[in-house]
Amino acid sequence: MGLQEKLSAGGVNLAIRPVAGRIGAELSGLTLGGDLDNQTVAAIREALLKYKVIFFRGQHHMTFAVQEAFSALLGKLVPHPTLPRAEGTEVALDLVFNDAAMAANEWHTDDCYVDAYAAFGILHALIIPPLGGDTMWANTATAYQYLPEPLRDLAGKIRVLHTNSFDSEDAAKNRADAPPAVFEVEHPVVRVHPETGERSMILGYWAKKILGVSREDSARLMGIFQDHIVRPENTVRWHWAPGDVAVWDNRATQHYGIGDFTERRQLHRVSVEGDIPVGIDGRRSVMRHKG
Repeated sequence: MGLQEKLSAGGVNLAIRPVAGRIGAELSGLTLGGDLDNQTVAAIREALLKYKVIFFRGQHHMTFAVQEAFSALLGKLVPHPTLPRAEGTEVALDLVFNDAAMAANEWHTDDCYVDAYAAFGILHALIIPPLGGDTMWANTATAYQYLPEPLRDLAGKIRVLHTNSFDSEDAAKNRADAPPAVFEVEHPVVRVHPETGERSMILGYWAKKILGVSREDSARLMGIFQDHIVRPENTVRWHWAPGDVAVWDNRATQHYGIGDFTERRQLHRVSVEGDIPVGIDGRRSVMRHKG
């Protein structure tokens, strides 16, 4: 199967196959659900924090209820800030795309236009098109680690305004009802991970402007840092099959849903509550506008 690694959490043995050099691993031999014992959950969490995104094949038994029960083992479930939950669920989203027009084909960290954005995302594949529809993840911790020293120093000193305002404007053009609520938050570019102590970067689609510099300078600087995040060596690409589950550390990654498919794609998503980021200087993120 691949690399067998004994994780320190409870001495549990998990079959782990890393799928890229800096991010991503496939775990086998587990049936996911809310009945996993504490040692197994601790081992899964350890693998998740190490590899940033972990994958499980063949979870065909997973209903909304099973997915939410498993996700709750990782933390408190949290609803999406703007999207309605699927009927009969606590927080789950039913993500249905008939083609790539609405695919999330921008590099982003989920929901980071709020302060305490999700810590973990859990995605379960139900219907996958025969061609296309892969998802990529990028490791924002190794991206920071391998920045040239002058860029690391600069990144640790700047803060960025993140917002969903432009996304809400686009939604308003295509909806008869009220557009989603608008959020704005000030994040440090570099946050300290509350569990690992690693430093990772918060940028991507929702990042609007570096505070204290011109719009032009902001765009150039954010582009430099974002280019480092999505360098190929910091990424992994997952080719979905029905029944696959991906779990990622949303505090140390970005992801990109590739919009290259023409047939139906359906996945269910659950999010686990996160914490307010803290920068290298000890300053926390600040909510500027909510609702």
